[in-house]
Amino acid sequence: CRRAERMGSKGVDDLIEASSGVHFSGFHLNGVKPTNSEVDQLSNSVPESVHKQPFVIGVAGGAASGKTTVCDMIIEQLRDQRVVLVNQDSFYHSLLPEELTRVQDYNFDHPAAYEAYLIKFSRPFLANKFCSRFQMLRAFEGLEVSLEAEGFVFVNSFLLGLRNAFDTEQLLCAMEKLRHGQPADIPKYDFKSYKNVLPVRRVNPSDVILLEGILIFHDPRVRGLMNMKIFVDTVRSSKFDIFSADADVRLARRIRRDTVEKGRDIGTVLDQYSKFVKPAFDDFILPTKKYADIIIPRGGDNHVAIDLIVQHIRTKLGQHDLCKIYPNLYVIQSTFQIRGMHTLIRDAQTTKHDFVFYADRLIRLVVEHGLGHLPFTEKQVITPTGSVYTGVDFCKRLCGVSVIRSGESMENALRACCKGIKIGKILIHREGDNGQQLIYEKLPTDISDRHVLLLDPILGTGNSAVQAISLLIKKGVPESNIIFLNLISAPQGVHVVCKHFPRIKIVTSEIEVGLNEDYRVIPGMGEFGDRYFGTDDE
Repeated sequence: CRRAERMGSKGVDDLIEASSGVHFSGFHLNGVKPTNSEVDQLSNSVPESVHKQPFVIGVAGGAASGKTTVCDMIIEQLRDQRVVLVNQDSFYHSLLPEELTRVQDYNFDHPAAYEAYLIKFSRPFLANKFCSRFQMLRAFEGLEVSLEAEGFVFVNSFLLGLRNAFDTEQLLCAMEKLRHGQPADIPKYDFKSYKNVLPVRRVNPSDVILLEGILIFHDPRVRGLMNMKIFVDTVRSSKFDIFSADADVRLARRIRRDTVEKGRDIGTVLDQYSKFVKPAFDDFILPTKKYADIIIPRGGDNHVAIDLIVQHIRTKLGQHDLCKIYPNLYVIQSTFQIRGMHTLIRDAQTTKHDFVFYADRLIRLVVEHGLGHLPFTEKQVITPTGSVYTGVDFCKRLCGVSVIRSGESMENALRACCKGIKIGKILIHREGDNGQQLIYEKLPTDISDRHVLLLDPILGTGNSAVQAISLLIKKGVPESNIIFLNLISAPQGVHVVCKHFPRIKIVTSEIEVGLNEDYRVIPGMGEFGDRYFGTDDE
């Protein structure tokens, strides 16, 4: 930092000239204290604690489509993991006294809360159609008189069965507690008295949370909590059928379930189905199918789909928590060799010679792993034995870009892996405390046509990485063509980079605990550039 103050008045050319030698300590933005605005932005984007994040799976679908069966099968196959099931049905509102008097008109499948609706009664059969299909106009304040003069009347929302069926705020509160490692009390709903009853269900934090419900994908706040979204579907025989095969299956299941478990008679079930359930499925539930990552036809009968889902969950559970959140983050598989190299380069007593040797070994592994994410084409060759071998051909349009100065330590490993590769350079320097950036770049002229390996051994706050990536994108490099390689990454930096650039790939060898009050990576390995180039005593 003292050197940065002495050189603050110099121009970009002076900075580059000074950085060309091995004694330049570098201006690594990750090691410079951010401005207040950056601190606020960072604090808003990073979780307060470093608790273990659960893997949240949302399971949606029509009523009686087999959602609970699918959840039970997933839980059964994940019996060696801690799994909890949270049902959206538990968060139904208790009915008010006036609603209980007309419970047959209450809609348990409506997602949104509205205060009043308009129905034009000049043609009663149209009014009935609008009521059954939920195609109504909302009343605006101040228009009552003119609207009534046009033949519209106001109707209380609970009489039409349009009151918000679920207490979404309570659901969000419970999920936030579970995601932050705290137990949550899940209400218990009695479908015979239509009220929440005691005792509540205490749910402890778990590795996997299954969140199941008909409208679980409808609210974007709830949807945003999910790492995987599954829609359970039944087979439709014809899109022209009013009551197609999937609707018939759900109706049969609903009759059996509601008569046995909820104490309702068949007439009530059929009336509710035709009046509310089927229209709600068409208008609200089915459209949320577009948000699903996986669609399971035939529900619990589709054992192949459920097996694939369980395998994917097991893979995710074996990853770092950040990898569950950001699928574009890749941490190379840890072995005793890698842990041993980390131990040596993190040790403050390690000599420069040993630090460089083991850092180079580790960098080589990261580079090789990063190259594995490049596109390949199939290629056949003839072996010396005359046999045909089917392999792949390397990506031809490739270049590296190092962030001066620490990033230059990764260039030798890249050259060793990719003979004759072009390597550009970027220098990022904070000038004072105003947050302005001086950026020097020397990049291949055709960089927009290449895949880019961005080299910087330490990802701290992520501010310099954002600047470097923004420059590459400004030069025409597609975001998906950038692979960011580093040795260690702080969670704060990962959040910043992945939220700014969700299509970029980050490859690292280890995720750190975080940043200290001086915004240095901990446990970290100190000033990487100084230790690598032997300038740490200056």
